[in-house]
Amino acid sequence: METKDKLFAYKIYFTLGAMFIASLVVSNLIFQKFFYWDFFGIYRFEISVGILPYPITFLITDIISEVYGKKKANQVVTAGIFASVFSLMIIYVANAAPAIENSPVDDVLFSKVFGQTALAVLASMIAYLAAQYIDIYIFHFWKKVTKGKMLWVRNNFSTFTSQFVDTFAVLFLLCNFNILSWDLFPGLLLSGFLFKVLIAILDTPVLYASVYYFQKRFNLARGEELILD
Repeated sequence: METKDKLFAYKIYFTLGAMFIASLVVSNLIFQKFFYWDFFGIYRFEISVGILPYPITFLITDIISEVYGKKKANQVVTAGIFASVFSLMIIYVANAAPAIENSPVDDVLFSKVFGQTALAVLASMIAYLAAQYIDIYIFHFWKKVTKGKMLWVRNNFSTFTSQFVDTFAVLFLLCNFNILSWDLFPGLLLSGFLFKVLIAILDTPVLYASVYYFQKRFNLARGEELILD
């Protein structure tokens, strides 16, 4: 690979990594707001707004897994852990700093919004670790089985499994930490998982378009990965 192509490949990799980390951190910060979405009268989703950016992380790891390989995908997942911990440290400092008398957001309101973030981030990180590494492992398992063919199979099989693990684990931990009540668990589990499955199906064309672009741009054969090291 020529130097300019390698630099461009790294630029795309870092951009995808930045989008991954931003989606992950934001999902942890906004999780306390819940909303509903009436899906054409078929099903009423009741989910946290934190779930909106989260499926992006699985799409990005699938793109990186397919184009850059398992090692690079795992590196992004690990970077996400450090980003989550670092954001948590900043929130702790911000929460400890006393608000001035005329502050638009006082100490009580700030603590109400971000006070449970520590436990939420802990729950999310545990679920995130399990789900993301499972996603990458299953993705490459099916890539090997299908010999680089049927991208939609490894994309959806890996995402469906990992998203269920993630949804179950994070809700289970949030209920155990008394952030959510147990009576909400079944409904949120079903809504959260179905929503993520729907997004996984809808983002399959995005994955195909991204992989097609990389294959054309870097003259990659089907199933071939970029070697950056």
